[in-house]
Amino acid sequence: MQPVKKVVIAGGGTAGWCAAAALSKLLGTLIDITLIESEEIGIVGVGEATIPTARTFHHFLGIDERAFLKATNATYKLGIAFENWARDGDRYIHSFGEIGKSNWMAPFHHVWMAARDKGFGGDLGDYCFELRAAEEGKFFTSDTARINYAYHFDAVLYGRFLRQLSESCGAKRIEGRIRQVRQDADTGFITALELESGEVIDGDLFIDCTGFKGLLIEETLKTGFEDWSHWLPTDRALAVQTAPSGRLDPYTRAIAHGEGWRWRIPLQNRVGNGLVYASGHLTDEAARERLLSLVDGEPLTEPRLIRYRTGRRRKIWNKNCLTVGLSSGFIEPLESTSIHLFQIAVTRLIQMFPFGGITEAVSDHYNEIARREIEKVRDFVILHYKLTQRDDTGFWRERREMSVPDSLTERLEMFREHGHAWQAADDLFRVDSWVQVLLGQRLEPQSHHAIGQLMSEAQLRQALDGLKTNIARTVEAMPTHEAFLKSYLAA
Repeated sequence: MQPVKKVVIAGGGTAGWCAAAALSKLLGTLIDITLIESEEIGIVGVGEATIPTARTFHHFLGIDERAFLKATNATYKLGIAFENWARDGDRYIHSFGEIGKSNWMAPFHHVWMAARDKGFGGDLGDYCFELRAAEEGKFFTSDTARINYAYHFDAVLYGRFLRQLSESCGAKRIEGRIRQVRQDADTGFITALELESGEVIDGDLFIDCTGFKGLLIEETLKTGFEDWSHWLPTDRALAVQTAPSGRLDPYTRAIAHGEGWRWRIPLQNRVGNGLVYASGHLTDEAARERLLSLVDGEPLTEPRLIRYRTGRRRKIWNKNCLTVGLSSGFIEPLESTSIHLFQIAVTRLIQMFPFGGITEAVSDHYNEIARREIEKVRDFVILHYKLTQRDDTGFWRERREMSVPDSLTERLEMFREHGHAWQAADDLFRVDSWVQVLLGQRLEPQSHHAIGQLMSEAQLRQALDGLKTNIARTVEAMPTHEAFLKSYLAA
């Protein structure tokens, strides 16, 4: 029960500086915070897309949106366009918006399915403001606007932005490489980090942000790893930056190919591109050729290879070490959840901070919450692969035929049989997200809630037409994404 007063963060990058920024801004008067990183050690730096929880994190830290957008070359994101996933040629958008107007009795998609049974109602996306705006390349926000959005940004610049915030709040940065991790002989707790320079940094709580290496959590504490590659077999990503081209879309594109998928993320000054693939199905050289043949715009960098393994650490908090970022595990880039998991990890630490001392009670409780959340995120990502109808390659046939976790099987059966989707208390993704992806992947419910039958056909038509018309008019009046961004930054 040694009081926790000194926090040492091993590693920088997005994860390390997210941790430093949140701790220094919110708890800086109560604890001492030191971050160790080396300029000689590169960061992955390609996590350039977020989900709306990033805005909540920024709100907690008092970050000015314009300052953030300017510093990181950021753009707005209303969702993700999935292309070629269920079938080659298919396209749907998983938006961040609310679909229609839901009732406590049943979500809106049940009302829409009742209209569809009668031969009208159109596309479900017509009833989602953010989805229609994304399709039209429009964007607008203000202090009073009700719009759900996230960001695309330069991850390297984001780390620098958070570093400046952290240091202004009292966090200390030490340049150096870690040579040795010292432990207490009796408890196994980490006592200090010894640098190659000979300097020794002692602490009470250590945060491992050393990336896939997991220097503290795995190489030192031997925490163990739960492998998910049988469900999520992609293990490589090639990333390349290209010059801007075409419309500045307010969404990420996730485009399936024969052995995986590729991303396209538009920033103010360039486009981030990447090819995600399974090395058992595609060689690195073939992947490089495929990526360069598919990107729009002139390449500004050489393709960079990133190797990873999908899965999670068996403990996120082990002894007096908490792992944040890629050292804690990795699902894969699909659905842009990595930065959220960095940020929620440190937010949860602040809520449960062990000022009085680290015990198994606090670490066990933290681990259980983190386990439930990441497993539900894992299931959401797996369903994109499981529900494919593609038959063109062995990769997609294996995904279609694989067994999936029981927790996902239950969701798929409930939606297939009754059209039901839900968000549990520890679910990251809302009902609207599950519905958009399940229908986008061509899983058609056999039945649905009868709430739509409580209205006459005329009432149902009037309600749906009114929703659709209001959204269409609002979107039509909005500026383009690029025009709004320019005016907003110039204000």
